Amino acid sequence: ALALVALLPSFLKRPAYRLCFGYKIGKRVRVGLSLIDADACEIGDDVRVGHFNVFTGVKELVVGEHARVGHLNVIRGGDEVRIGRWAEIIRLNEINSIPDPVVVNPVEPKFFLGDGGIVTAGHKIDFTDRVEIGRRTILGGRNSSLWTHNRQRTRPILIGELSYIGSEIRVAPGGVIPSRCIVGIGSVITGRLEGENQLIAGVPAKPIKPLSEEDRFLIENKTRPDLPDEI
Repeated sequence: ALALVALLPSFLKRPAYRLCFGYKIGKRVRVGLSLIDADACEIGDDVRVGHFNVFTGVKELVVGEHARVGHLNVIRGGDEVRIGRWAEIIRLNEINSIPDPVVVNPVEPKFFLGDGGIVTAGHKIDFTDRVEIGRRTILGGRNSSLWTHNRQRTRPILIGELSYIGSEIRVAPGGVIPSRCIVGIGSVITGRLEGENQLIAGVPAKPIKPLSEEDRFLIENKTRPDLPDEI
């Protein structure tokens, strides 16, 4: 039935999701040819979801007002997925939680993208354990990988607010990136890093130097032209 609803035009999708599946759908929401399959779903006002996205096996899906999901993204599994207000997931991203992982520790399969946060293109995010990307942080460029799961255990990943993460980044289980930092292309985050306003780079990555004024402008500039000042 959900697959059939996915084929409907947006103005029919909204009442179908509300009446048939109990989803909470806000005003002026537009959903393209995309599958939204969640045990519970709440989508805020003015959200845009493009074509050929798949949300499947998610227990609780919450999308904040004015958020955007572009095209060809897969978001699969987990107890909770929250996409913040004015946040954006652009295209060809895979955000996945392994069901019933064989590990020796408790897991918290939750994915949070903070208000005004951006996930650009071609990234792979494993949230078998908790992954949190902070307010107005950009997972930029292409082809970065965040992994919370290894062979026997999981560890959460935390990225602070107002940070910029470059292309081809690898974040290992337990990786922590502070707020207001820039992570250089190809860096590998293997543990908890400390200290805000730093350029982080290397294999394994470490703070290299304080951010310049130009660098600070990059991370403090709005992630979307229409982003409200208070986000």
